[in-house]
Amino acid sequence: MTIDEIIGFVADLEGVLAVTPRPGDGSPEISWGDTFFFWSPDGTVPAATQPFATIVTKNYPGDERSRLDRPGSFRVNVAAGKDSFRHWTGHEPGEPAADDPAATDTVLAHPVYASAGWLAVVDPGPRTTTALHELLRTAHQRARARHDRRHGHTGRPGNSSNVRRADTYP
Repeated sequence: MTIDEIIGFVADLEGVLAVTPRPGDGSPEISWGDTFFFWSPDGTVPAATQPFATIVTKNYPGDERSRLDRPGSFRVNVAAGKDSFRHWTGHEPGEPAADDPAATDTVLAHPVYASAGWLAVVDPGPRTTTALHELLRTAHQRARARHDRRHGHTGRPGNSSNVRRADTYP
């Protein structure tokens, strides 16, 4: 799977805002080229909400164990929640993982945010395509439900033209 294929998949989910920071948009340099996915039916970056998934293309300080400094490597990170986390890892979020965080095409506990129920896939490929699609759909649904609870929505908002792409940082 390529980064563009993953962005395209998430773009087909309703109410998604994909933010890809670039030079000159006011974003921190470390984030340039990465992509952040938000549930945002109004197309604006939510002020007090984390993304439900991200694609990172490089090591971040304190997060080097996935070895994203390898040519062409990237990692998809997904806010999977406790149930999905347990399903894919066999243990509770926050319990130590024995996985190699640099293993490719494998669903793993996120090397930094596992305690919050995040999963990760480094260089997704044929073994993880179906799983990653499922995880991204679930994370999207969870983000939508969280938004609806916070804003008192009880029904489904109207379908606003699926994805909104923000090429500028908030």
